[in-house]
Amino acid sequence: MSGGTDSSVAAILLKKRGFDIVGMTFRAYDSIREDCLQKETGCCSIDAIYEAKNLAEKLGFEHHIIDVRKQFKETVIKDFIQEYTNGFTPNPCVICNTEIKWGRMIEEANRLGCKYLATGHYAQIGTLNSRYYIKSGVDTNKDQSYFLWNIPQNNLKRTIFPLGELTKGKVREIAEKNGFSKIATQPESQEICFIPNNDYRAFLKDNVPDIMTSIGPGNYIDESGKFLGKHKGFANYTIGQRKGLDIALGYPAYVVKIDSKTNTIVLGNRESLRADKAVANSINLMKYDKIPENIEVYAKIRYNTKAVKSKIQLINNELHICFLEDVFAVTPGQSVVCYQENDLICGGIIKKQN
Repeated sequence: MSGGTDSSVAAILLKKRGFDIVGMTFRAYDSIREDCLQKETGCCSIDAIYEAKNLAEKLGFEHHIIDVRKQFKETVIKDFIQEYTNGFTPNPCVICNTEIKWGRMIEEANRLGCKYLATGHYAQIGTLNSRYYIKSGVDTNKDQSYFLWNIPQNNLKRTIFPLGELTKGKVREIAEKNGFSKIATQPESQEICFIPNNDYRAFLKDNVPDIMTSIGPGNYIDESGKFLGKHKGFANYTIGQRKGLDIALGYPAYVVKIDSKTNTIVLGNRESLRADKAVANSINLMKYDKIPENIEVYAKIRYNTKAVKSKIQLINNELHICFLEDVFAVTPGQSVVCYQENDLICGGIIKKQN
């Protein structure tokens, strides 16, 4: 329970369905520095935790606050920093879901004798031949299945998504009808929870200043290898970035490649970012225990882009994706998630463009 609209309504619905429920809120991160007077924000804020506890008290169920800051730092934040300082663009929500929400949470469920785990994600669960898999949520604007591809089978079979068949509007209506007006009108959070201002560069400079300083300035080159100018260090840039490059070339320039070993960034035009192939690793299979031959799927290379028709093969534990229409800015470190209609087939971490 984050204290937000979605997890609160999930609890309301489970209570109405007759479940004996226990609320669990994680204290994962301190979202303000000690020397900063800015109000704390995000799902880990003190205000959000009290909202969750208040709802639990009003509905009459047990509620626990668990301090996972050390584990969160050693898994989610460590991976985030390591990926950026290796020249990749990570997706911390995927790591958090695997390590914290379906890692530590399952441990707490076992400790408390709880059979199931429920969250406020907009997703559904399907079954086929004794396998459990993620399905897209009914609300296409809120569907969060993309972030859930790495949940293992033994945890997924214990999961309930009360909001999977609902729209966000209906969820707000349920909160309002049950007397939780403040929760019903809470704004959407579009931020990474431990970076409230969405400025990952400032986060890296605050948290690993020695590493960021050691990276130092490097060279911009074009696709032929010609020197174009200097940049601030490769960890400050992502594939597909156009703004904030601080270089004028007389044409719109994009980051098309990052070489962390040489601290070099390749700039090109938008067409240079089009790709028809990608390779991913760290694969998790969902609907099938092996990928069917000649299967056509819809592959999504980031959360806020459309899925495109693709063919996939698993070769030596790497997923080879052939996009049947070009995609834009395939980014190493991001997740690629493959669907068959609304069913999640598999997911992995993008290793390279082709």
